Amino acid sequence: MKYILAFLLICISTMVYTQEIQGEGIEVVEFNAPFSPTKCEFLEALEDCETLRIDIFANTAAQKEHKIVVVPSVVVFNDGVEVARFQANIMMVLEVTQDEIQDAISEAIMNGF
Repeated sequence: MKYILAFLLICISTMVYTQEIQGEGIEVVEFNAPFSPTKCEFLEALEDCETLRIDIFANTAAQKEHKIVVVPSVVVFNDGVEVARFQANIMMVLEVTQDEIQDAISEAIMNGF
């Protein structure tokens, strides 16, 4: 019975993951965890993209698939393909600026032409 329950939980977490990241257009995803003292404060202010926050404790499938080993990490996707990754330093502080991520978004858009 334990194994059936564990299997169902894995299936559900995988289904939730696939519903979150759309894989179309430019998406910027912040991968984080509840114990992290920081987050990307300007994520919603980014332009020309969809944004999403994923808790890697609640969504281990996403953490494994995208090989998230540092939190917070901000990943820019173009049609589901990773085009840029920004990771926190050893103190779990994300040192990237809004302009740097916006530049990565603009570059991904320009590469699409």
